[in-house]
Amino acid sequence: MTSVSPSALDESLSSVHDGTEWVDRHAYPFESKCLGLSAGAVHFVDEGPDDGGEATLLMLHGNPTWSFLYRHLIRGLRDEYRCVALDYLGFGLSDRPDDFSYQPEAQAAVVEEFIHELGLEDVVLVVQDWGGPIGLSYAIERPDNVRGLVVMNTWMWPVNEETHFSRFSSLLGSRLGRELIERFDLFTRVMMPMGFADRSKLSAAARKQYRMANRGDRTATAVFPKAILDSTAWLSSLWERRERIAFLPARIIWGMEDMAFRPAELRTFEGLFANSSSVRLHGVGHYVQEEFGPDLVPLVRDFLETL
Repeated sequence: MTSVSPSALDESLSSVHDGTEWVDRHAYPFESKCLGLSAGAVHFVDEGPDDGGEATLLMLHGNPTWSFLYRHLIRGLRDEYRCVALDYLGFGLSDRPDDFSYQPEAQAAVVEEFIHELGLEDVVLVVQDWGGPIGLSYAIERPDNVRGLVVMNTWMWPVNEETHFSRFSSLLGSRLGRELIERFDLFTRVMMPMGFADRSKLSAAARKQYRMANRGDRTATAVFPKAILDSTAWLSSLWERRERIAFLPARIIWGMEDMAFRPAELRTFEGLFANSSSVRLHGVGHYVQEEFGPDLVPLVRDFLETL
């Protein structure tokens, strides 16, 4: 593992960006680190007490975000807990290798290798959007190394027969949809703001952090929408093994005004986890970490104290 300072980050990940001076170190005041893995270099932050803290949280983002999404949780919990948040390959400050598929199955393998290489033990997975199937796939493979789950607006089952999802995937996964995403940053500039119930909660400063992180090669951002259907077999394999994680303690925090993941998906998770508690956030959309901001901290801390 190689740790780098913010000023040296562009040298360690030179294939990603020309520079990282655009990163708002007031909003995101964390030491940037880099871990070289078999598929590429992964950027992450690792904050917490010197003694390791009461628990280790691994925070997994979705599309088109990066670890910046978790800045409020990290700042609010690092006094007591170890907070680790990575950027998937192709996102944020991580590498964008030409020979990587960027499929969610491949990203899940990178996350598993990341956990192994860092030696993370007894982790609490914090997941949202694509972080759900990516993170929960690890829990299914290694339930013995997962202490609990914080689940926000996501899914982990096949949706190829649901028009709500298949229409979205077919549209944005089409040749035109992919061109709009890759050439014009459609997902960050248009789709992300549409995911907010209150768009004023996506500040101009925060929006800039997502746009700048997603400039240049947007292959990964374009792959995920099509993968909603293309990864049906993988999602089916996860759902078929869901009983392997049904016993895990879970805190479900749900933005009730999400146009992507609705109350129906919330109820599916509530039916899965035998030991769960739910918090319904009315007036909050898809990007819970951004829209609910620092108010998310006590909801997670309260759950961690029960573990």
